[in-house]
Amino acid sequence: MNNRKTELKNTTVLGEKTTEYKFDYDASLLQTFKNKHPGNDYFVKFNCPEFTSLCPITGQPDFASIYISYVPDKLMVESKSLKLYLFSFRNHGDFHEDCINIIMKDIIKTISPKYIEVQGKFLPRGGISIDPYANYGKENTTWKQVAQKRLYYHDLYPEKIDNR
Repeated sequence: MNNRKTELKNTTVLGEKTTEYKFDYDASLLQTFKNKHPGNDYFVKFNCPEFTSLCPITGQPDFASIYISYVPDKLMVESKSLKLYLFSFRNHGDFHEDCINIIMKDIIKTISPKYIEVQGKFLPRGGISIDPYANYGKENTTWKQVAQKRLYYHDLYPEKIDNR
């Protein structure tokens, strides 16, 4: 058990009996832990079906499902801290595309993954839904080429939208 405590020393929110929710955007909420398998390439995927932010013009709420997939390098994102970080967008006013790029850049800055992609599927307002997608592959790795290909072909077979 002592080894586990050492591994998770940077994760201060995990296991806390009380949780403090911040209602204003705060990138410092993201916490990390060491990847035990840095020699293996593998994906970690987070699905957040209850993301909310605010329209920067009208102040009306925007609702989305956010999908984050990444290939870790040395560090990984602790999931409870990610939940609190995403919650901090609740009163943040930004366009959908900005939210997705901010989330991706904050995670890159925090864990420096080999590869990451972030997609938002926002519910329609005014009859239009917006689904921004952003990705990144670490320079001088094969993941840079993967990112380029994924960006080129990410919506080659778009989904049929009939339920939102």
